[in-house]
Amino acid sequence: MTAPLLSVRDLTVRFRTDEGLITTVDNVSFDIASGEVLGLVGESGSGKSVTAKSLMKLNPGNTVYGPDSRITLNLEDGPVDVLSLKSAKDLNVVRGGAISMIFQEPMASFAPAITIGDQMVEQLLLHSSLNKKQARELSIEMLDRVGISDAGKRIDQYAFEFSGGMRQRAMIAMALSTKPKLLIADEPTTALDVTIQAQVIDLMKDLVDEFGMAILFITHDLGVIAQTADRVAVMYLGRVMETGSVREVIRTPAHPYTQGLLNALPKLEKLDEPLTPVPGDIPSPLERPEGCVFHTRCPKMIPGTCDSLWPDAVAVSGSHTAACVAVEPDMEAAS
Repeated sequence: MTAPLLSVRDLTVRFRTDEGLITTVDNVSFDIASGEVLGLVGESGSGKSVTAKSLMKLNPGNTVYGPDSRITLNLEDGPVDVLSLKSAKDLNVVRGGAISMIFQEPMASFAPAITIGDQMVEQLLLHSSLNKKQARELSIEMLDRVGISDAGKRIDQYAFEFSGGMRQRAMIAMALSTKPKLLIADEPTTALDVTIQAQVIDLMKDLVDEFGMAILFITHDLGVIAQTADRVAVMYLGRVMETGSVREVIRTPAHPYTQGLLNALPKLEKLDEPLTPVPGDIPSPLERPEGCVFHTRCPKMIPGTCDSLWPDAVAVSGSHTAACVAVEPDMEAAS
């Protein structure tokens, strides 16, 4: 059996603070195959971005990883144990080398006093054997391929001279210019209007087909995931609640949290009906509930069980799993 491009096992992330250790990601496991798009979904505060930054060891210096946490990147030269990487030189393989990241707000990702082109050329000089002229030519080519017109002139402009959609495209061009094996897209369409959002989604689909890379697509929008991802993992307060193919999870959601997220979406055939939000608010990581972390907001909460025991993930069907005691397991899938 072919090893996945990326394997994450029992990832636990805590931060040292004045109040003590705060857990933001708790025993998260998932795989991403080459050419696959995995959607990571959940409300703000679910631990999605912390999980993604862990793949590149971009979390701050007060980060503590659990002793059993493992992140393995399987490359042609052999597996890379990401969490064991220490030096800046060693980390180059996951920071702009085999892994690239599109950040949520591209205006904050580009240095405002340096041209877009100089920033793109600098990272190519760091991560490739190209000379300065070759790096500039490739940067212009990539800007052109993501749909930025007159790329030869635009490359010498600054981030503030680009519209929101153009900055996002430039960020994608910069991330792709090193030809990564895995692209992490952290809420890449959140700040864009719906027209540009659709264009960016189509662009990313085309690039997956063209480059054969994998994408970890982070969002709170299940509608976007339905258009882009092959599989989806639903997170809540640092835990994975449900995983499966997009078709399985969206058509037959098994976990009450996933059902709540889908019920909160507006329905075109019922526009007059009020939206049904998930009740309550996501708790602070400082006050993580005992047992199932969702039980404080769950309509199916079983007293004495959900508030004391963390449920194991059970097979719903095939690769579709959910961590909930109210879910009836599929015995054939489980076997």
